[in-house]
Amino acid sequence: MSLRKAYLLIFIILIVDQVSKIVVKTNFELGEEVGVFSWFKILFIENEGMAWGTEIPGAYGKLFLTLFRLIAVVGIGYWLWDSATNKTPSTNYLVVAIALILAGAFGNIIDSVFYGVIFDHSNGQLATLFSDQPYGTYFHGKVVDMFYFPFWTGNLPSWLPIWGGRNFTFFNAIFNVADMAICIGVGILIFFNKKAFDK
Repeated sequence: MSLRKAYLLIFIILIVDQVSKIVVKTNFELGEEVGVFSWFKILFIENEGMAWGTEIPGAYGKLFLTLFRLIAVVGIGYWLWDSATNKTPSTNYLVVAIALILAGAFGNIIDSVFYGVIFDHSNGQLATLFSDQPYGTYFHGKVVDMFYFPFWTGNLPSWLPIWGGRNFTFFNAIFNVADMAICIGVGILIFFNKKAFDK
């Protein structure tokens, strides 16, 4: 895959990611959900940190995370450029995987860097785009998540270790288009490893 096609893929993913986030943020209050199917819901949450809402503690934790993401995107961007323009051609598997990871990382960075200054809060109200009273500052925005697939919810048998006797939901992660792009890219690198790195 050429570098131009990789950039086009990244651009399309970013547009879909940002449009879906803006639509949800301006039409849902925080915590509001809409059932699409019994196993698929649109549930609006905001993620303050990393995957599964993990946060870096401390006053500068969020700033550190955002700066780390920016540095990582520069590194991934160089990896994409090197893989797509190298004299020893890389496989399409590798270039597509890197492009997906880069698009996903960049999509969530946009939230972290800009959403705090272009939106007001979503607590009990619909957020306003380009609000006069933003909820945060640059580099302190919250990442918008919305896709929820609770395929099964119920009590697990008490004889199971760790989770036995507890209420359990499979699959309980809530994510966005950027997260999906990252997971698919990483999945390609894992499951098609030999093809991705074939010389």
